[in-house]
Amino acid sequence: MRLLTRFCSSFPQQTTSVGARRGGINTHNTNRHYNSLNASSSSAADQVPVLDPSSLSPSLTRGIHVFNCPDEVGIVAKLSECIASKGGNILAAEIFVPHKKQTFYQRSEFIFNPANWPRAQMDEDFLKISTRFKAVRSVVRVPDLDPIHKIVVLASKQDHCLVDLLHGWQDGKLPVDIKCVISNHERGPNTHIMRFLERHGIPYHHLGTTKDDKREEGILNLVQDTDFLVLARYMQVLSANFLKAYGKDVINIHHGLLPSFKGGNPSKQAFEAGVKLIGATAHFVTKELDEGPIIEQMVDTVSHRDNLLTYVQKSQNLEKQCLAKAIKSYCQLRVLPYEQNRTVVF
Repeated sequence: MRLLTRFCSSFPQQTTSVGARRGGINTHNTNRHYNSLNASSSSAADQVPVLDPSSLSPSLTRGIHVFNCPDEVGIVAKLSECIASKGGNILAAEIFVPHKKQTFYQRSEFIFNPANWPRAQMDEDFLKISTRFKAVRSVVRVPDLDPIHKIVVLASKQDHCLVDLLHGWQDGKLPVDIKCVISNHERGPNTHIMRFLERHGIPYHHLGTTKDDKREEGILNLVQDTDFLVLARYMQVLSANFLKAYGKDVINIHHGLLPSFKGGNPSKQAFEAGVKLIGATAHFVTKELDEGPIIEQMVDTVSHRDNLLTYVQKSQNLEKQCLAKAIKSYCQLRVLPYEQNRTVVF
């Protein structure tokens, strides 16, 4: 799955309620849970409650489906019918129809009984709908049944993002399997990072780089059996040849609101520029330095009372949070390509 993304909160967009699109009418209503479509708006007590997955029968499991196709009447009806006909129930759905673009995006979460709807049959059923509507993208994921995403983390000397990812993985907060860590910086055997990796059986590969040799062939040999890569403050530029040879997505974290303060030491650049609003941007890596489509952005404020040390500390906290959220969004199919370098982020 190749997803390129752009932060899209400012897109002019047309959002449709499920009921309206079933009838073929585009409206500007906000996204609503399927469970609340027939609920009275007279009081909160009258609303049909949204199902809590934690209260579901052990025989039920959760599925996620994302769909992108040319817009036309009846898409939501067919998708809903497909799930309902197998005894499934939609928990939530989000729809995006760009203004004057005639293209349709939907992300839905549903519950189903795998005994009644085998995983392979589910793929076949959604494929039929994909063919019917000439879909650009139709992806299904069942977190409890499908293999967990396998990643490799690349890092340099700075540890803050790497440490945060490792602890998030250890605590079960990141839905990934870290196959190894690759770094162009050598770490001693008694450092916190190395002790953690050794304790959990995660290999560490030191591939020292030079100006003329970025060790990309060695990196490629180590990342073949992965779903995507994460650059946790890896301070080397991956070439266009590497990205083409790898052929899958690479997520990077960058201080600031791109494209400002590119390249090395962005915190110092921003501090010396006197900025008062700092940020962090998680984006996909492309051949253009720090200009890849954006997945997630976070901001914080600084004042004249901050020095370079507190400035960097605030920036690093943003970077850790932003990168972790971007990885979760990617694994949960919340990121869909939109036009050449933008995305829908549900």
